[in-house]
Amino acid sequence: MNFLAHAYLSFGQEGILLGNFAADFIKGKDLLQYRCEIKNGILLHREIDMFTDSHPLVKASQSYLRPKFRHYSTVITDIFFDYFLGKNWKNYSDIPLEKFVNETYETIEKHLNVLPPSFVEMFYWMKTQNWLYHYREISGIQKTLNGLTRRTIFDSKMNEATEVLLEKEAEFEVIFFAFFRELETFAREKLTELQRIHGSH
Repeated sequence: MNFLAHAYLSFGQEGILLGNFAADFIKGKDLLQYRCEIKNGILLHREIDMFTDSHPLVKASQSYLRPKFRHYSTVITDIFFDYFLGKNWKNYSDIPLEKFVNETYETIEKHLNVLPPSFVEMFYWMKTQNWLYHYREISGIQKTLNGLTRRTIFDSKMNEATEVLLEKEAEFEVIFFAFFRELETFAREKLTELQRIHGSH
């Protein structure tokens, strides 16, 4: 899943958000240097990613993308799911999306000193350009895909993926609704399990 989904799936817990949001920038045993709740957030992020990558509904959505985008279809699907989450935000939260996004930025900004420099650099651009809020629009994810295309070594053509989204939006959205319901249940249960095993402070 992409950033907006990981923020949402932190369930309003500050330490969990920090770890869940920055986890891709914290490799291997580096997580051991973090306090318990951030560590649980990192572990939750990894569990969410494994659940997502192996889920048949996600593989079904990737089947629309794989012929053209090959292994990049995994990244594209994550971004598409953030689009559907943002677009349908009122189905998932009573907090307006703009307020949720601003509170997410504020929470992370308070704790940038404990997060990896590579994350801090990325976060500057995320907040400045308000990625999380703009994921709800086709134009927002187009900018994200354009940026990813510029940064890939090979010709990923990810910037062309919105054409598939526009063509198959109804199919992708049905898959998203079904999958995200399962993912939210999984993430809540997994977080409870992690906090029981490792503690919550």
